[in-house]
Amino acid sequence: MSSAHWTIAVITAGMLALSAAGAEASHSAEYPKKHKVLYHLNEGGVEKAKAVLVNIENHVQVVGWKNIEALELVVHGPALRTFLARDIDPDVRGKLETLLAGGLRFDACQITMTRQKVDPKDLFQGVTVVPSGVARVMELQEVGYAYVKP
Repeated sequence: MSSAHWTIAVITAGMLALSAAGAEASHSAEYPKKHKVLYHLNEGGVEKAKAVLVNIENHVQVVGWKNIEALELVVHGPALRTFLARDIDPDVRGKLETLLAGGLRFDACQITMTRQKVDPKDLFQGVTVVPSGVARVMELQEVGYAYVKP
């Protein structure tokens, strides 16, 4: 075998090994672990909120609620205003209602609420107020949650 053929064979074998490793890492019905996942949103705007909620929907669709031990969305900073009940976008509302009904926990930062003069009753129903969004992110990571920041 020439050195060029040998190099191609080694590269091909490496690529096959990598793709096999990736296949094992993807979710399947046989995957035994239940997932604990944290989604973090601090960027404002309806489009960003929709994108994050679509990511969460896709995640649930692939993994399945039965394979999720815990799923949380932590919101603080400019993102909080997107979830005011009186102004919430209908698509955001619909996605959020569906995810909350499935088991999503939705956390809002008390510090952000104080700074933005938002009362808990002004937020979308089903929100859990936490003392600090950043501290909540830290706490969840410390107890083994996978961190996702779309």
